[in-house]
Amino acid sequence: MTPIPRKRYLPRMEPFDPAKARARLHELFATRAVKWGKFTLASGRESDFYIDSKEVSLTGEGLWLIGNLVVDRIRPIVVGVGGLTLGADPIACSAALVAHSRGRTLAAFIVRKEAKGHGTTKVVEGLGALPKGSRVTIVEDVITTGGSALVAVNRANESGLHVEQVVGLVDREEGGRAEIEKRGIGVEAIFKRSDFSRGA
Repeated sequence: MTPIPRKRYLPRMEPFDPAKARARLHELFATRAVKWGKFTLASGRESDFYIDSKEVSLTGEGLWLIGNLVVDRIRPIVVGVGGLTLGADPIACSAALVAHSRGRTLAAFIVRKEAKGHGTTKVVEGLGALPKGSRVTIVEDVITTGGSALVAVNRANESGLHVEQVVGLVDREEGGRAEIEKRGIGVEAIFKRSDFSRGA
């Protein structure tokens, strides 16, 4: 595995710069998360391009960069951020933490793939801080067909939340954005597949 380069974007040493942060996150994705080869995606499709976002989103620097860049894209009316476990979990939590550091309240929530088989049998965790009708953003690590984001949208809406938008780390440019937008939900992504090239 390629080690993370020693050069780092350190927020404690300089003011947050969105352009510089995005460039650094791109560097981390290109060196750690983007894989080239032959892969079968969750959708069942085959691809020569795969993104293992957790190789970045589970590091301290990655969390800081992702949290800031995601919060910059979350609409002011939104009070909650979450998505389908597992890929969305670090994104949502980092955004909630960064928002708090900026003086903004964003509650993170987690959408389970299946309801708990015991206790409260919840499908969505974290609703205690989100009254019914709360406007929320669904986050996604990689948007491919839009299927997992729409599962999260449906379950959030069924739980009494109102989904305003979807924010992804990478749009694979395979039709997912259009599928989500058909539902009248806006989509933003920090990167597109075309931002990455083999051997770059």
